[in-house]
Amino acid sequence: MAVRPAVHLAIPVDDLSAARRFYGGVLGLDEGRSTDHWIDWNLHGHQLVTHLAADRGSRQLSEVDGHPVPIPHFGLLLPVEQFHALADRLRAAGTDFVLPPYRRYPGQPAEQWTMFFHDPAGNALEFKAFLDQSQVFAR
Repeated sequence: MAVRPAVHLAIPVDDLSAARRFYGGVLGLDEGRSTDHWIDWNLHGHQLVTHLAADRGSRQLSEVDGHPVPIPHFGLLLPVEQFHALADRLRAAGTDFVLPPYRRYPGQPAEQWTMFFHDPAGNALEFKAFLDQSQVFAR
């Protein structure tokens, strides 16, 4: 089986201590290298870097399945069990969801669980779980 390349994503944050508590504590990601300006995180085999930056840009909304979702956003496609475990962990941490965990497109090929929330710097994250992984890129 071919090895998939890992994604590298760098995002702005305005407080590295808050980023460390959220990404390391709440999300449970392993911390990699860091300086006083950035922190590397292991996002399930992908390199996520939180960079200290005061200006995080503008936020927009787009409608998906009748719900406004924040743009831009990023996240992961997880197995269903991991999705629900993460949702439980976020609820226990008192996360204020933009869109709480729910099942999108029930009974359709792209049926999936999804949830949206912000990190402490206001970056939007979406985590989802397709009931059938083979449908991720189906038309």
